[in-house]
Amino acid sequence: MEIEDLFVRSEEVFSCDKGERRLENRENPWALLPFAVFLILFIGVGAYTGDFTKMPAIIAVMIASVLALCMHRKESLASKLQHYFRGAGHPDILMMIMIFLLSGAFSAVAKGMGAVDSTVNLALNLLPANWLMVGLFVIACFISLAMGTSMGTIVALAPIGVGISQQADIAPALSMAVVIGGAMFGDNLSFISDTTIAAVSTQKIKMKDKFKANFLIVLPAAILTAVILFFFTGGGQGSVAGGQDYSILQTLPYIAVLITALLGVQVFVVLILGIVFAGAIGLFEGSYTWLSLVKHAEEGITGMQSLSILVLLIGGMVELIRQYGGIQFLLNLLTSKVRTKTGAQFGIAGLVSLTNLCVANNTISIIMTGPLAKEISDQYGIDGRKSASLLDIFSCSVQGLIPYGPQMLLAAGIASISPVSILTYSYYPALIAVCAVLSILFRFPRLKAVPVSHQQE
Repeated sequence: MEIEDLFVRSEEVFSCDKGERRLENRENPWALLPFAVFLILFIGVGAYTGDFTKMPAIIAVMIASVLALCMHRKESLASKLQHYFRGAGHPDILMMIMIFLLSGAFSAVAKGMGAVDSTVNLALNLLPANWLMVGLFVIACFISLAMGTSMGTIVALAPIGVGISQQADIAPALSMAVVIGGAMFGDNLSFISDTTIAAVSTQKIKMKDKFKANFLIVLPAAILTAVILFFFTGGGQGSVAGGQDYSILQTLPYIAVLITALLGVQVFVVLILGIVFAGAIGLFEGSYTWLSLVKHAEEGITGMQSLSILVLLIGGMVELIRQYGGIQFLLNLLTSKVRTKTGAQFGIAGLVSLTNLCVANNTISIIMTGPLAKEISDQYGIDGRKSASLLDIFSCSVQGLIPYGPQMLLAAGIASISPVSILTYSYYPALIAVCAVLSILFRFPRLKAVPVSHQQE
């Protein structure tokens, strides 16, 4: 979705049974109750039982959604349902669902014709066992930086990560965390990422200026993540048998997906081309008939149905929370105690973090909190490059750590594991937050004044 559409969303006009009205700037802490119930059911039950599959996320969010619809009795049920459906059916939500469905079809078709096995075996032959996860992380960082989309990176690399896990006796949750970490690296830094565009637009600075400051803050986190992965997978934990067979022809669908993505082709086109290419090779080699090809694609799409429904329900619930004043409460809460420049920077960090925790979308979180962050930075003399970096870093950190975020759900769905299990290995998203906190405390990086001509009009 274009960034302009996201800015329109923040000014969206909602209609209800009493006529059209704009969102009220009201605050209400009780509006966050459905979100709290969702977390208690989804994470709390899993922590209590020791099994995070005991409470399906889709049931937890359904219960929380029903609770949200029962709240705010002054508004009619018809009006609340209208808000709920608008949130669930927003183009941003529908875009994610289409990516889920197409990625499911591509994964199934590519796997059925041998692309996953050949690609994994090629990687196993080229890299020693203790470099597999490091290599996967570096590749994910590079691809996401070029693509500017964390979702596209996960679509391209998650199936390969699953295959490597199976062949190398590495926990699939670890490989998915590595892919997500690399995906968030580019989501945070890429010049064409929606989060970067939103951050620099709201803080009125140039992209290259924000990139330089942001990169200096997160580089130690990337290096430390690579070091952790090297020792984590290099201590004899994984074993890989050498000499695995692979076919270069069968690896071409993934190579084609990566190349077209790096060239900036829209993710929908990338996935459709990948499906067609994988299917054509499968037909050529005899792995598929026309009917079996269609059947595999249908199975891949069907496997993403629960995930798609979950995203719809979360979108609707978040919109009701926003309507009831829950997001506004967070905004007011985090800005009321700001007194110093350091406190103001922590206020910006907390502002975007808690907002992202509730809406599960880092771009929208930046757009919602960016104008207020700009006011805070102007009032306390915070460099726009630093405030933009903080917005982007903390939103991407939270996005890479919430088990109900689309990135985590997509990776977990491809690997057929619980999204909560990935949190154990989510080194990079956690480390960038730590590095950002240290940058606030130690006033790093020391930024030189930007000439007026370099600032965004």
